[in-house]
Amino acid sequence: MFTNLFETVKKYIHDRPKTKKVVGVILILVGLAAFFTPLTPGSWLAIIGLELLGVRILFFDKFKFWKKK
Repeated sequence: MFTNLFETVKKYIHDRPKTKKVVGVILILVGLAAFFTPLTPGSWLAIIGLELLGVRILFFDKFKFWKKK
């Protein structure tokens, strides 16, 4: 049931780049607000928002390299 919903949402966001950017910015803002308020466990949403906008975490490739060793 949920896999079909996730696939539909993923296709909808992928086909509409403006929607993808808006969702990314909203997730970044919610994540930053969660970081500076008592909602700290929600601060990971900022990372997902950056990923939607296409910004890679700088250390992600180095982390993968360390994991391979």
